[in-house]
Amino acid sequence: MKRVFGIIVAGGEGLRMNAGVRKQYLMLSGLPILTRTIRSFAASADIAEIVLVVPEADFAYCRRHVLAAHASGKPVHLIAGGPHRQASVRNGLAAVSDAEATVLIHDGVRPFVSRKHIRECVDMAEKKGACSLGVPVSDTVKQVAASGAVEHTLDRHGLWLAQTPQAFDLTEICRAHAEAQKIGFCGTDDASLIERCGGRVHMIAGSPWNVKITTPADLKLAELILQCGLFRD
Repeated sequence: MKRVFGIIVAGGEGLRMNAGVRKQYLMLSGLPILTRTIRSFAASADIAEIVLVVPEADFAYCRRHVLAAHASGKPVHLIAGGPHRQASVRNGLAAVSDAEATVLIHDGVRPFVSRKHIRECVDMAEKKGACSLGVPVSDTVKQVAASGAVEHTLDRHGLWLAQTPQAFDLTEICRAHAEAQKIGFCGTDDASLIERCGGRVHMIAGSPWNVKITTPADLKLAELILQCGLFRD
């Protein structure tokens, strides 16, 4: 079995929060969001090491306020982020010490990922090479023009909302990132880079509670998820 590395990407400015601090460091029921995300990965027996990608200027802050509260003993390597998410992921991939590893790339502001889903991602990546958590679209989806007029209603059958983690064979995702960098292609997620190269990404049913915390409303929802016991690892 390959060694598995969790790459947690937390290089965002968090501008939509308007909180004066990067969103990944905001407190969620007494702990920084990022600490809770790291704990979720550290709790998984599948994860050998964690690569944490943050702005280089935040290294001291992370050691003092994020990693000190983590304290599981599982190795966490701080890596400097880039000017955008794709560059930050690329930096994280370059820091993986095992060339034959499986990697799980995850948003630092998704603290509610379960050991079960991590296990399923590892299994699928080792069988198929690439996968992503996601949830099927349940609402009606409209194609809307710039004017605001509805152009048509999309068939939602087969439409999914992608989540993270997304899991890959390290060699394949590094190759996809290198190809994207060569032509200046910027994808909305890492799976899209594999797709652009002709690879197939398999979807795994995730959880509606695996929320990405980017707005004040998301943070309130996350508090409710914890208070109501909706996230059970």
